[in-house]
Amino acid sequence: MKNYLKLMALVPVVALTACDNASQTTSKMEQTTNTGNTYEQAYQSISADDLREYTKVISSDEFEGRLPTSLGEKKTLDYLTSELQKLGLQPGNGDSFLQPVELLEITASPDVSLTLGDEQLTYGDTMMLGTKREQESVEFSDSDIVFVGYGINAPEYDWNDYANVDVKGKTVIILVNDPGFENPDSGKFQGKTMTYYGRWTYKYEEASRQGAKAAIIVHETEPASYGWTVVANSWSGPQYGLVTDNGNMDRVAAEGWIPLEVAQNMFRRAGFDFSQEKAKALQGPYARDLNIKASASIHSKLKKSTSYNVLATVPGTTKPDEHIIYTAHWDHLGKDESLTGDQIYNGAQDNATGTAASLTMAKAFMSLANKPERSVSFLIVTAEEQGLLGSYYYSEHPVIPLDKTVANINMDAMNILGKTKDVIVVGKGKSELENYLDAAVKKQGRYLEGEDKPQAGYYYRSDHFSFAKKGVPALYSEGGTVPIDEQTADYRKRMSLITTGCYHQVCDEFRDKWDFSGVQQDTRMLFDVGYHIASSDDWPKWSKTSEFQRQR
Repeated sequence: MKNYLKLMALVPVVALTACDNASQTTSKMEQTTNTGNTYEQAYQSISADDLREYTKVISSDEFEGRLPTSLGEKKTLDYLTSELQKLGLQPGNGDSFLQPVELLEITASPDVSLTLGDEQLTYGDTMMLGTKREQESVEFSDSDIVFVGYGINAPEYDWNDYANVDVKGKTVIILVNDPGFENPDSGKFQGKTMTYYGRWTYKYEEASRQGAKAAIIVHETEPASYGWTVVANSWSGPQYGLVTDNGNMDRVAAEGWIPLEVAQNMFRRAGFDFSQEKAKALQGPYARDLNIKASASIHSKLKKSTSYNVLATVPGTTKPDEHIIYTAHWDHLGKDESLTGDQIYNGAQDNATGTAASLTMAKAFMSLANKPERSVSFLIVTAEEQGLLGSYYYSEHPVIPLDKTVANINMDAMNILGKTKDVIVVGKGKSELENYLDAAVKKQGRYLEGEDKPQAGYYYRSDHFSFAKKGVPALYSEGGTVPIDEQTADYRKRMSLITTGCYHQVCDEFRDKWDFSGVQQDTRMLFDVGYHIASSDDWPKWSKTSEFQRQR
């Protein structure tokens, strides 16, 4: 999940063949599926051993870190399609288990330039700037600069910063997060809990819809939930997007960030006080022309390549056209040959565990003597680490119509720290899917908790979000934090010392000492959720406070 990391250059994927060594590795697993199970038998059949073995294989060095369009992708796709065929699932995309995803890699030259008013900014230190357009050169000059507050157009909150200003062809300066964060008692938005309107991705999208030439966000560490170095590191090097019919020409020409100090200086030179202007933007929709100009130049190298989503289906008995879709991402960061020693980003927890849960859960559904009325599909996507691109592509080119997609349930970085008493709901309170989750959790004698940092906007950083943006109710839960007993608590302490800091590092690799009982606990829980939705006539809805309820 969900920070962008510098990746090695993408290389073309070659034709798919069988992955013999991986198949030999999984010979320990029972490959035949009992198709006569009751629901309870299927539930109990979700085993820690299967989850362990799948995770071990998928995160092995043989898969080379599973970078999209690399040899590691070829081996991963071979393995996943082979396992799904063995389990008896139907191909989800016609007669294929694969959906092609056309990727675009854009690498900006270090000579990026940006001038705001009379100040020439420095790439990396005082600005980060790039483009999503499929152009090797993007340049503009003398673009009027307009401060548009939080850059939000949200009818359900009676808020539109663009209502009284025309920004076509102009450069907009935007505050990070949303108005609720710094004014939590105002009743605006959802207080400290970030809505999608607070995410930087939304702000660029809205500026593009408004016809702006460029969109620049003012970085502040607390409301952003990360420092400037995260911005600088994430925005340098190759950036990834999708190939589109219009070459992404509907996006702003340039999008980027400036530190708070730069914004303060720019406002002062323009004759305004930044803190006073921000205070006005906090109180209600606000925009102001700063009466200064912006100019920019971006030169980029472009590279196109093809990766694949994996889609497989357990057909429903009476309503096969209605689907519950489970998502997980198979990809990780590949390998870095410049490193000394271990060079492979195995991505064992992130997200071999979620992919393993998909296969194990698929096996459980196929074991049922009486399949659910609705279909259950497993979408194992590519390029999550490059910005949720595989799931975003699917949401824009859905194989299963979105109005027939009842719900999405996401699995990402499962709990390898043992059983817990609680379950963390990311974005708690967003939809009625939590009613099903609550029932599944109570069956296990557990309870639901919200995330500890709702202001960080983690709900918007994994693959379920691509469905949420299209109005499909989407559920994302994580392993809990309260160990089930003292023995598990001791194990968590010991293992945390080993795994802390391994996110997106080469040390995120399979360990024989991992306790998969927590992964088993959560996989059974999500199996229960999907099974009961698939066995009902219910169409779960977004909550009235969700920013997605008007999309459905």
